Amino acid sequence: HFEAKAVLDAIDGEEVTWLPVVPTMLAAFEREPAREQPKHLAWCLSAGAPLSDDLCARAEARLGCEVRQGYGLTEATFSTIDAPPAAKSPGSVGRPVWGVEVRVVDGDGNDMTVGEAGEVRVRGQNVMAQYLDDDAATLAATPGGWLTTGDVGLLGGDGVLTIVDRLKDVVIRGGNNVYPSEVEAAIACHEAVAEVAVVGRPDDYYGEEVVAVVVVRAGENPSPEEIVKVAVGRLPVTSLPREVAFVGALPIGPSGKVLKRELRRLLGKGELTTTKVGD
Repeated sequence: HFEAKAVLDAIDGEEVTWLPVVPTMLAAFEREPAREQPKHLAWCLSAGAPLSDDLCARAEARLGCEVRQGYGLTEATFSTIDAPPAAKSPGSVGRPVWGVEVRVVDGDGNDMTVGEAGEVRVRGQNVMAQYLDDDAATLAATPGGWLTTGDVGLLGGDGVLTIVDRLKDVVIRGGNNVYPSEVEAAIACHEAVAEVAVVGRPDDYYGEEVVAVVVVRAGENPSPEEIVKVAVGRLPVTSLPREVAFVGALPIGPSGKVLKRELRRLLGKGELTTTKVGD
């Protein structure tokens, strides 16, 4: 069970020099009372979910060290890392680790051009041998020997990978792809926002509607309109949330990731109250 205070105490008490985290942990550190920056912490490695630039900057100010990102999954451990001593590549998850190849492809498995988003595929010694007793699932997940990750990403000309979102989390509103991580990063710029998760809700007209589920900082009381307004100019109009819900805490799984499927379930059952914003 993760407790922010206990981890911060351990960092100081055990003179920790390197810390692996997920973004939710960094957000939890912010809620703790102010204290001196760790004296020995050299850098942090964030993985498991996209890390917004705003949260990254706040975490670095709080911890007094660089927060970098890496990318991996259950079937392929770490595939890329933005690791020292190379200069930090802000917003990216770095370059492929030794022995690992990374591609970004379209729906037909064709390579995307530099800077274009598509599905990330991985090949290397870090990829699983197979799914236990499920040959069919193994073959489906590894066409041509490349693992299909289910993640949307893009490769830069320098080989750096940027993860955009999970394919299953992409909201398709009126035929437009809305990447929740981009919407979350924009909303996180509001000073009253402690945490935010963006999901899609079925809609008869648009197919899906964009919903922002927000946890506000103690003592803050922003309106739904104020939450959306901060994203105006940072996002295309089609990506702006049309509904906002305020909650005391986001549902978190054992790995520290936000359980977006639970938010979608609550929305579907009408157990999460939202306020409409705009048209």
